[in-house]
Amino acid sequence: MQTEHDLIIAGAGLAGLCLAFALKDTPLKIALVEATPRLELQQSPAGDRALALAAGTVAELTTLGIWQGISHKATPIRHIHISDRGHFGKTRLSAEQEQVAALGYVITARDLETHVSDLVTQAGIPCYCPTRLVGIMADPNDIHLSLKSDKASFTIAAKLLIGADGGNSSVRQLLDIPQQITDYQQTALVTTVSTRLPHQNTAYERFTASGPLALLPIDKKQCAVVWTRTREEADALMLGSEADFLAELQLNFGYRLGELSLISPRRAFPLALIRAQRMIATRTVIIGNAAHQLHPVAGQGFNLGLRDVIQLAQRLSDARHQGIDIGDAHFLTSYAKARQADHQRIIGFTDSVVKIFSNDWLPVAATRNIGLTLLDHLPWAKSKLAQQAMGFIR
Repeated sequence: MQTEHDLIIAGAGLAGLCLAFALKDTPLKIALVEATPRLELQQSPAGDRALALAAGTVAELTTLGIWQGISHKATPIRHIHISDRGHFGKTRLSAEQEQVAALGYVITARDLETHVSDLVTQAGIPCYCPTRLVGIMADPNDIHLSLKSDKASFTIAAKLLIGADGGNSSVRQLLDIPQQITDYQQTALVTTVSTRLPHQNTAYERFTASGPLALLPIDKKQCAVVWTRTREEADALMLGSEADFLAELQLNFGYRLGELSLISPRRAFPLALIRAQRMIATRTVIIGNAAHQLHPVAGQGFNLGLRDVIQLAQRLSDARHQGIDIGDAHFLTSYAKARQADHQRIIGFTDSVVKIFSNDWLPVAATRNIGLTLLDHLPWAKSKLAQQAMGFIR
């Protein structure tokens, strides 16, 4: 069977769904391809992740018409408290000082993804699911995809393929796009806790010798935990009892929110900086986690991926109206170059924060604590950091 499309999006996760929805009102003929059944996607442990959405990201989701239907499930961040365990340095940011309603919002990946999936379905955008991408072949005019479902094997063709199929991207692998990998030798421990005291819409980022610990506000007395430890420490904490895990968490965070109680299972995710060496191939672009996976320390992963989506959607829409071939090599190269500066800035910033704040060597610790203290007393510098956190510095 041969089905013609303008655009095929491989991957019906957040990046792919947002791109499809952003293009719903264009004349482009779009289809999604997803290997995992929708119910299985919705029940995946990855859906438990708390996404810290920058204010700039929320503005973009609002423009797309996505945020209006899901904002009630998000918790605003009105304060950010940054500290260094065992040292004096700290910095505090507030939405009131920046004259905004919130510095950002926290929402579970599952809530946001389910909502966007429903919107894409309502828009009538077809999705081949569950269907695996098993082959790619490009010619000067089209790209041909070999697909396999439980019932049949078939081929579809398009002008452009978008790889939005996550960290284990089949598109990237089939096209032999190499990756640059920095293994941090760290694991993110993710869970949810209830707190004795209300968090007052404060996001806490506490740096420890083993790595950063974030508590993100959800509900009135609940916080999502993203706790970075060395691989060995994380393995021990996962194998130990919940009581031992909680005791160690309390020791590292302190009692600013009173006693903490676990209210969801512990999950562990290995951490590395992974970046594809290129975003484009013949009639193909990769975006989101298929192109870059970041350490969660600064909460920039989805925010960066959505900017990939927004800029690509705008360029595709403009190209369609101008009669430009959306798979043209010059068009794709222009997009990749346009995204380069944002990628380098955010990836460089995130990588630097990991290395500086996961190091307890005395000279480094002293320098960063002096920096945090100075920052807390310099309004212009705090405002610049807040603007960065809100995604308004590009």
